[in-house]
Amino acid sequence: MAQKVAIVTGVSRLKGIGRGISVELARRGFDIFFTYWSAYDQQMEWGIHADEPDQIQQEIVDLGVRCEKLELDLSSEKKVDRLMQEVVSKMGSPHVLVNNATYSTDTTIESLSAIELDRHYQINLRATTLLTLEFIRQFKHEKHGRIINLTSGQSLGAMSGEIAYAITKGAIETLTQTLVHEIAARGITINAVNPGPNDTGWMNEELKSELKNRFPMNRVGNPQDVANLVGFLTSKEGEWITGQIIHSEGGFRRAL
Repeated sequence: MAQKVAIVTGVSRLKGIGRGISVELARRGFDIFFTYWSAYDQQMEWGIHADEPDQIQQEIVDLGVRCEKLELDLSSEKKVDRLMQEVVSKMGSPHVLVNNATYSTDTTIESLSAIELDRHYQINLRATTLLTLEFIRQFKHEKHGRIINLTSGQSLGAMSGEIAYAITKGAIETLTQTLVHEIAARGITINAVNPGPNDTGWMNEELKSELKNRFPMNRVGNPQDVANLVGFLTSKEGEWITGQIIHSEGGFRRAL
């Protein structure tokens, strides 16, 4: 294989899944192009330090591969097109696309509005779909193509208080299973990964203690757990796995 290039969206925080995936792929020899959108993280309770994307980029470069980053609002269709153009011009045709960027706020029957539903749709479904299709269209290699979408187990049970998030992310499973046969002949696999409850900085100690009892391994999932699976799916050994929704939750019990 020529030098491999991986795109990872939603890589802004040092504790995030995006950072874990990017670093793991870099360890496996991929050049990394990642996107981030600070404005979203700044409005969330976990927040973000301005230099976190820079620190992530340096960490990846220190592993001996190339790394480019781009702050991008993926809710804009034009910005989605720009991303693929930037990747190809700076690093060449990518082998891997990891759709990790997400938008999530509490939305209940009483609080859900058309505006908030559109915000979820623009990031969780439209951007993921448009990026996936553009990746397929410009794929220049005979094989080793990988598309990996991040979901959250919406098909396994209700997600109370997260109506917009659940329905837009749940559609990603349908997208994954719909495209699998069309792209296999192009040398591309597509899978979705559900990491389950994952400690990316949004959990307080009380919640972690509560969730820990629902994991038979007696610990909460972490970003490296996700990164290990994504790394395997991008490997040669993972080429026979496609069209799957992989619930990598460490045996998490949804009800006790």
